[in-house]
This record gives sequence, C-alpha cells and structure tokens, in this order.
Amino acid sequence: MPAKTKEFGADSALPASDDALGVAVSVRGLRHSYGELSTIERLDLDVPAHGVLGLVGPSGCGKSTLLELIAGLREPTGGEVALGEGLDPAARLARCAFMPQRDLLLPWLSAIDNAALALRNRGVRRGAARREAGQLFERFGLAGFERSSPAELSGGMRQRVAFLRTLVAGKPVLALDEPFASLDAITRAEMQEWLAGALDADPRTVVLVTHDVEEALYLCDRVAVLSARPARIVEEMSAPAPRAADRDEAVTDPEFVALRERALHALRGGTR
Repeated sequence: MPAKTKEFGADSALPASDDALGVAVSVRGLRHSYGELSTIERLDLDVPAHGVLGLVGPSGCGKSTLLELIAGLREPTGGEVALGEGLDPAARLARCAFMPQRDLLLPWLSAIDNAALALRNRGVRRGAARREAGQLFERFGLAGFERSSPAELSGGMRQRVAFLRTLVAGKPVLALDEPFASLDAITRAEMQEWLAGALDADPRTVVLVTHDVEEALYLCDRVAVLSARPARIVEEMSAPAPRAADRDEAVTDPEFVALRERALHALRGGTR
C-alpha cells in the first residue's frame, strides 16, 4: 500500500482547488449551544493553508460540532468561522468537503459511481465523471474494484472510496470526522500511513477529528486537545517534523512518545 501512495499526485485527475495556494481556516471567539446546553465556549484556532490540524478530546466535548461549524453545516451562536475570506455558510460549504465517520457509500451504486458522486453533483455527465474518478482508482489501491458494490469491499477499501469521493470534490479544505474509527487496528494503521502519503502528494488544508492521540500526532502538523463540554483548547502542540515515512518508526520515536504522553496528560486533565 505505501508504494501506491508515492504515485498518488502524479498526473492527478483531481480538479484544481479554488485557490492554488490553499485556503486557511480561522476561528475567533467561537461559541455554540443547543438551547441552554453550551457545547463550545469562546474558542480560537487557526489552520494555515495546507496545514493539517488534529482535534482530540473526550467523548461529547463538541469535536464533531466544531467540525460541522467549520464546514458550514451549522452556524455558531457567537464568534466567527472563516475559510479564506468566506464567513457565511455558503462560502464555507463551497470551500470545504466533509467526510463523516461512516463511509455512507450508497449500496445500490458501484464503487466508481460512489466515488464519482461529487462530480455528478457538480453537473458532470456520468461517463465523464466515471472516467475522471476512475483515473485515481489504481493510485488509491482500488484497481479492479470499479464495478464492485460497497458490500463486496473491505472496510479499508470502503474508506478509500469515501476519501476519493471527498477529494474529487476539488475543495481546498477537508473536514474529516474520525474517518478510521470503525476499522480494526491493523487496517487503521495501514490507512493512516496511506492517508499521510496521499496528503503529502496532494496537499489540502485539513481539520481532522479523532479520539486517537497517536493518529492525530502521526497525521497532523499540530494537535489541539479540547476540554470536556463546553469545549475549549487546553493544550496545543506541534507534531514531530519531519515525519518518518514508516508509521511504526514514527510512533516509536522518543520525541513522538513524549508528545503522546503530554497529549494524554492534557486529555485526562481536560475531562475533569
């Protein structure tokens, strides 16, 4: 699998983003509540263009809500969220592709038609959408499975189809909500290594929500640890750089291990 990712960016069929330099994410004084239940309280964060930010925190702290606010799927109670110059929900939706925890592949469509959905939604004809998405199947480790139904794919393959669908939308910001949470440990580790290679080859601005501190530190440039609800940032750290190409080597590096313990300590403190 890692060998395939080395070719990922070559002659890519992906549509160009709306800004060749990427789009930054800016959150200022963000507040959100459901009625009287406060979920996020005066939160500030920045993600530079082509930066990758990981969000970790206890269950129910508001991580997924924060991701939906960034993507324009919800509106804040107070404060501002901007993607580039886009403050309003329509601008955020236009610039951000959201990938939820479940792959949400449509069972009545083939793998290639699921992958091409974002193109079809933009008005691309089915044949052209299939050709464009199909050019990426080999690079995603999916060659030969274009006509397979989702039920015929492994969990890792389904997630790759879902990520391909997210990426071909051509949007400069990716909001990933625990994309590997449902996978077994071995497949999850393989997918983390695969995604790291994919993002190196085709950089996007990424906000990743995960419960896995190790995953966050391996995939992201920076990691923000959130407190229990209402969410606030209790710790922020930069991941080791440069990252080792081999995941096992990266996660056993002494600097990585020390940062993981620091994040876990902050996470434990943030739940009190």
